[in-house]
Parts: sequence; C-alpha cells; structure tokens
Amino acid sequence: MTSMVMSLEAGIDMDKMRVLSHTESLCPVCLKKIKADRVLHGNEVYMEKYCDKHGKFRTVLWRGSTPIDGWVRDKKRMYIENTAVPVENGCPFDCGLCKNHRQRTCTALIEVTERCNLNCKFCFAGSSRKVISEDPSLKKIEFLYKSLLKYSGKCNIQLSGGEPTIRDDLPCIISLGRKIGFDFIQVNTNGIRIAEDEEYVKHLKKSGLSSIFLQFDGTQDDIYKKLRGKELLALKIKAIENCGRHGIGVVLVPTLVPGVNVENIGEIIKFALKKLPVVRGVHFQPVSYFGRIPYNPDDEDRITLAEVMDAIDTQTGGKIKISSMRPPGCENSLCSFHGNYILKNKDEIMSVTDNSSKCCGVEKAEEGAKKSMKFVSRNWSSRKMDISKERLFLKGSDTWKNILYTIKNYSFSISAMAFQDIWNLDLERLKDCCIHVVNPEGKLIPFCIYNITDINGNYIYRNK
Repeated sequence: MTSMVMSLEAGIDMDKMRVLSHTESLCPVCLKKIKADRVLHGNEVYMEKYCDKHGKFRTVLWRGSTPIDGWVRDKKRMYIENTAVPVENGCPFDCGLCKNHRQRTCTALIEVTERCNLNCKFCFAGSSRKVISEDPSLKKIEFLYKSLLKYSGKCNIQLSGGEPTIRDDLPCIISLGRKIGFDFIQVNTNGIRIAEDEEYVKHLKKSGLSSIFLQFDGTQDDIYKKLRGKELLALKIKAIENCGRHGIGVVLVPTLVPGVNVENIGEIIKFALKKLPVVRGVHFQPVSYFGRIPYNPDDEDRITLAEVMDAIDTQTGGKIKISSMRPPGCENSLCSFHGNYILKNKDEIMSVTDNSSKCCGVEKAEEGAKKSMKFVSRNWSSRKMDISKERLFLKGSDTWKNILYTIKNYSFSISAMAFQDIWNLDLERLKDCCIHVVNPEGKLIPFCIYNITDINGNYIYRNK
C-alpha cells in the first residue's frame, strides 16, 4: 500500500501541494485511530493518512469548479444534553451518543428488517434474500421509538432495512411511531411492493406515512441491471404513480456510480420535474465503498459533491446553476449540499434557496438542525391537488391564487449527501453527523460509522 501511494506522489509537483487542515481517521486495515491531513493540490483536495503498521493511504475528497475554501463554513457546536454512553475510548468508539458529539439527531433510521427482495451490488447494510435474523417485533420497535424520544426528542424518522415493505405490518409500525409522537415518518424503499400492491400503499397512507425515499438510479434499464441486477424502471414509474394516487410524497434517491449513471443526472432531474408535485425532490448519493464493496477504490471510481454540482449545472443546460446550491446548515459542510426551486409556467426553474446563512455570521448547529427537520417534514411530504388551480398552472396564469398554488405544489429540492467510508473517514465530520441509526440497544450511532467496514468487510458497529 505504501509503495502504491509513493508512486502516485512521484508524478505530483509537491511544491503545489498545501495542507489545508488536520483531522483524524482510522486505518482501513487495523481500524487504529490515526492522524490525517486534508491536502490541496490544484483544485483537488485529498485525505492523506498514515498507519505505522500498514502504510500511507490517499483518497480524493473534493474536485470540481467550486473551491473548497469558499464552501466550508464554521458552525457554533451543539452540546448533547442527554448522552447515552460515557467517553472511554474516544471517537468513534463510544457512539451512543457521547458528550463529544456536536449535533443532535435530525433524522433517525430504524431498521425494521434485514430481509430484502433484491441483491444490489451497492448496499449500506449488505442486505439480501438470505434471512440473517428475525425481524424486530412491534414491542422491540416501540422500545426503539421510545429510546429515540428519550435521548433525542422529536425528530424525523426513516424506516429502513433491508427492504421495509417486505413486512406486512409496516403500516402498524408507522402508526405506532405517529402515536408515540413522531410527526414525519418516511420509508426507504426500492419500490417493488409499492408498485405491485396498491392496496398495501393505501394502508401505508392511512397509517400516517409522510413520504417515500425511493431508490431511483436512472432513467434507463441498463443502469438498474448494472446496479440492482435486473430491469426496474417500469416498476419505479408505477410506484410513483401509486404514491400519487394515494397522496404520498416521493423523493428520488439515485446512487451515483462513475461509469454507470453519472451522465444520466440531467435526465433524472428532468424526469423528476415531469412527475411534480408527487415527486418532491431528488437526493443524490455519491457511491461509498463499504458494505458489499469494501475494497480500496481508485479516485476515478469516486464522484465528489463538487463534481455532482458541476454535472447538475452542465446537464440541465444551466437551468439549475451551481450558484443556487448551498452547504448544509445542519451537518458538516463536506457532507452535503442542497438547493430549493420552484417550477414556474411548466418549464422555467426559479431558485428560492435560502442565502441567509452566507451573510449572518456563524450559524448555530442547533438552529441548522431545526431548520433542516422543518424543511424535510414540510417539503418532502405530499401535496393536495386542486383540479381548477392545476388548469391555471398549466395555462401559466399569473393570478395571486395561482402563484400561491405554484409555490406550494411545484416547489422541489435538489440535494446530495456524500457518506463516508473507511478510506475517507474524517472524525471531525463524524462528530457533526445528524443522521443516526437507532441500534438494537436503543443507542444512536452516526450513519457512516454504523455502516463502515474495514478492508476485509468487517463492521465496527453493525451486527454487533
């Protein structure tokens, strides 16, 4: 490993390299905590880290037309008042959360099954058709909900797996969460049962489901064959139609893999716009290498957030510009971006992204968390259609009623989140994480570290 990195450095002008900042990471082989640097070379930023036993590792973090210097911004940290674990071994080995974590839970994932009806090449959980353990009972899920409420308070819920729609009692799980006090409950799904079982969709809506987080990797079936093992586009479209008929908002979630679907980004957005107001947004996820894919990828196998923003601008013909996309107010600046828009007069896209965080000094992490939760619960939920006003929208009417209707029903979001793997794990980023998995003991584990695997595919937290 060391010799490989040294050979890479032989072709680099070391005088043009600059250390931007220091952090900590883990060795991909032994999981020892090690020092790491964020190094700027031209417009590209790399993580460089060294293990005294296993050598040096170098991974691209950022490349594209947006300079990282102008992107990263400070936040006033939040202190976790109700911690679940003491600090004994230090980050990331005391997650639960501990007092050193700097952000509250915005979205909590509760995994309701390990079973799945696909065998995807890329999977955070390494799920499959093979049953590893029994599904948690409703009593167990009630315990997880109440533990979350105890340690975090109210937040947004995402029910995940595995494939959660395999469970016939998923509506009961949703209604249980609503009864306990959670106002926004989303299901993370591949959409197969949503497409094939409309009666099930009716029960999901009746139980209080707010939104579907739909795996949607592209507008071509060859993309699904490469990533999911079978043609799925027709099923995805049917799932969206069923959600529309029963008043469930949909967020499209493409996993972006270089050489597979990066060139399809513009078409995904175009598809989403045609499906408004049922589709509420697109949430891109650049591929991360853990779970089923624990090997060390080349830099060409990655796409960074800056590159995703470039691709959105280029592939939409400048209709959605880089300048309309912003760093997050909740999590670390290197974790994600977002942009908010309104589709006006059928084909004009107007940016309505909030720029206040750029001009008002250092934002409080707690305020960013509140804004993020409110935005997701408000904007990713379904919209009620009014046929008479819909006709006015299609005609391009500029009446005040139509303007308000357009703002409410034809707003949408474009966002992306880059999850960390063992190769680019940054413990400073991890401490700012606001997306937490509720583990079987009811503890809150930051999503990335819960799913991270070493070079041999071994987890630190999952299945422990």
